[in-house]
Amino acid sequence: MPTNATVLLIGASRGLGLAIAKEYVAKGAQVVATVRGPGRTGLHDLEATSGGLLAVEQVDINLPEQVESLRHRLGSRRFDLLFVNAGVANRPEETVADVATEEFTRLMVTNALSPMRVIETLGDLVVPDGTVAVMSSGQGSVANNRNGGFEIYRASKSALNQLMRSYAARHRDDARTLLLMAPGWVRTDLGGPDARLTVDESIPLLVRTVDAQRGRAGLHYLDYRGAVVAW
Repeated sequence: MPTNATVLLIGASRGLGLAIAKEYVAKGAQVVATVRGPGRTGLHDLEATSGGLLAVEQVDINLPEQVESLRHRLGSRRFDLLFVNAGVANRPEETVADVATEEFTRLMVTNALSPMRVIETLGDLVVPDGTVAVMSSGQGSVANNRNGGFEIYRASKSALNQLMRSYAARHRDDARTLLLMAPGWVRTDLGGPDARLTVDESIPLLVRTVDAQRGRAGLHYLDYRGAVVAW
């Protein structure tokens, strides 16, 4: 059996999330993965060919009542891994001098507040020696921000990192592994066509890194290759 034989993956309709779902299905894991809306996605196509390994659920993580509903539907199920993959971007040239308040709020809610609310609501579904992971970004590193750019996106991921660190402090006696994962700059709808990595260059290594961390209690901020990212 794979290291993480049961996986709850939040946000997998396309891009990095869909690639993660494919990796775990290929490993033979039982996966529950979510989409935001009612339309058919690549995740539904994967479900149809997964031989029963993948089940698709619908949840908009920006709507707490939908997250609570998902928790109710999952009932007594338990998972080795909860992986929250969520992220939106704005125009990279926008700064706090010109970004609209509504756009700033959209990024902060989707990239920081909502993923942590998911962890608070669904975290008890993870087994005592399991893993809770959330997709961060290398751009969330304050120490490594030497060139600026992507100012609002960076701030939202830094906020996510800080909230996850607070969560870890509140659960300091928890034996589970807590991960903030930086996938690298990947060519997706969010990453854009100029990104350095393909999905196939990032995600298989990212999944391998996540699996390798199981059993290491506490919070770790890592890139897709397993290297520590500076806070």
